[in-house]
Amino acid sequence: MVVKVYGPVYASSKRVLVCLLEKGIEFETVPVDIIKGDTKNPDFLNLQPFACLPVIQDGDYTLYESRAIIRYYAEKYKDQGTDLLGKTIEERGLVEQWLEVEAHNYHPHINTMTYHILFASLMGFEADQKLIEESEEKLAKVLDIYEARLSKSKYLAGDFFSLADLSHLPFTHYLVGSMKKEHLIRDRQHVSAWWDDISNRPSWKKVLATYKAPV
Repeated sequence: MVVKVYGPVYASSKRVLVCLLEKGIEFETVPVDIIKGDTKNPDFLNLQPFACLPVIQDGDYTLYESRAIIRYYAEKYKDQGTDLLGKTIEERGLVEQWLEVEAHNYHPHINTMTYHILFASLMGFEADQKLIEESEEKLAKVLDIYEARLSKSKYLAGDFFSLADLSHLPFTHYLVGSMKKEHLIRDRQHVSAWWDDISNRPSWKKVLATYKAPV
C-alpha cells in the first residue's frame, strides 16, 4: 500500500517526505492549501481534528504530527534504508533527546519567525516586529548551545545522521533562504558545517526540487 502524505509543499510535511525518501518508502502526495483554508474542510478535519499538517494514510492507518510520523517510519522500517535511530539504546536516547530539543527549544522560535516574516501578508495579519526580534534573540541562544554540541560531534546525536538532524531541515531552510537570516547559521562555524552537510543530502534536495514552498 502506497503511503499518502497530505500537504507536501509545507515545511512540516517535508519532514515526513525526506524521512520516507531516506527509508526508501514509496509514497504519493495529496495537495492541501493552508492559505485557502483547506485544513478547515470537514473531510480534512475527519483526518486531523486540529486542522494542521501533515497527515499520512498508510492503508487503514492514519497518523498526524510530523515528529510522530517520522519516528513511526524510522522504527517500522529500521532495517531498510538509512538508519535514523542509532544502533544502540544509548544512541537512540540521544536521538530522542535532540528531537525533543528541536521540538521544544528550537522550533517555537523559528516557527514564530516563519509565521510573522513569511506568512503574515499571505494570511492577512500584521507581522509583529518586536516578536520577531525577541524570537531571533532566543533562537540565537539556542544555536550557541548547538555550536557547543556540534564542536564535539558531526551530528546532533553523534557521528551519524538521524531523525534529530532531519527534523531541522524544513524550517532552517526558510531561515537561511526566504527569511534572509542566514547569519544565524553562518556566524557559528560548527552549526554552519552541520547545515551544509544535512542540507546537501540527496533526499532533501529531491524534496525541495519536487515540492516548491508557497513562500
